[in-house]
Amino acid sequence: MQEWAPYMRIAIGSDHAGFELKQHLIGWLSPQYEVTDFGTDSDDSVDYPPFCAAVAEAVVAGSADFGIVMGGSGQGEQIAANKVSGARAALCNDLYLARMARSHNDANVLSIGGRVVGTGLAEEIVEVFLTTPFEGGRHQRRVDLITALEQPS
Repeated sequence: MQEWAPYMRIAIGSDHAGFELKQHLIGWLSPQYEVTDFGTDSDDSVDYPPFCAAVAEAVVAGSADFGIVMGGSGQGEQIAANKVSGARAALCNDLYLARMARSHNDANVLSIGGRVVGTGLAEEIVEVFLTTPFEGGRHQRRVDLITALEQPS
């Protein structure tokens, strides 16, 4: 892996369907970044919400700069992570979505489908997600409106 981003802390978690991709990404990211694995620890069937919530909670608490969650499609994992107030999880199974999630939505948790995306593409998606800056401007207003939805009425 090339040095393509400054040092950062990454929280990562998956269910059984994303386990193999999670293990690959941990090995790929670990030489340069501090990676904390929130589980699961095997490809035995498990329920994904607790793993995804733990990743999102680490990001929101500030103990991780970004989170990555994986499952079969990544869809349920994104939904679970987004239940944590302050998490902005985006399902990005291609490079365009990863770029837009960061530049327009200031996403802080990346969700990937382990049964949808191969390891090479997953590496590219993660690289784009981690290196794309948030544009701010008109997008900041929109992120602020999303954040306001988390506040009780």
